[in-house]
Amino acid sequence: MSIKLFELLLQASIYTVTISVVSILIGFAIAILLSGMLLSGRRLFVRSAQIFISFFRGVPLLVQLLLIYNLLPAVGINVPSIVAAIIGLSLCTAAYQAENLRGGFASVPRGLLESAEMVGLTPRQLFRRIKVPIALRLTFPALVNEAILILKASSLVSVVGIVELTRMAQDLAGSTFLPLQIFASAGLIYLMINWLVALAGGMIENRLPGVPR
Repeated sequence: MSIKLFELLLQASIYTVTISVVSILIGFAIAILLSGMLLSGRRLFVRSAQIFISFFRGVPLLVQLLLIYNLLPAVGINVPSIVAAIIGLSLCTAAYQAENLRGGFASVPRGLLESAEMVGLTPRQLFRRIKVPIALRLTFPALVNEAILILKASSLVSVVGIVELTRMAQDLAGSTFLPLQIFASAGLIYLMINWLVALAGGMIENRLPGVPR
């Protein structure tokens, strides 16, 4: 396989990484909100979050992408394919991240929370300065694993017209009649990207403060 074909795969991988990173960050923000709703104790919030999580964990991502891609124009919202893809991935990963964070929030030492309340921290400060950092530390390995899963699952966005790494590999394999070489190269690129994510995740995790007891 020529260097030019490999360069085309690398260029397409930029879309894969960009879509994945944006989706993971948006999903994380939504996940914090969802986990807060789950732990709020308010029936309406808890039930709403449970329905959201059940839907996006129970319906295949491919179906979610196709549903969002076709639903938005049907209700008068016309967005580029890449936006629809990011929305789909963000909502899907938010459901999984929310469950991870919920476990992290539930594991925050009660004594630490009581001490923070005694020194005058408001509920909002308690959430932002105590609960979120500790929950993030406790769930960081699971969040890194979810990031890797989303990077691999981003190959599905090709169904809404995004020419990312997998779609580019399919197009090149069809036009060059070199499917083995093309898909092996695409697999190598995916492997390198996910290896870098795992490596960066491990380095960040080692720098995170420990959890107070």
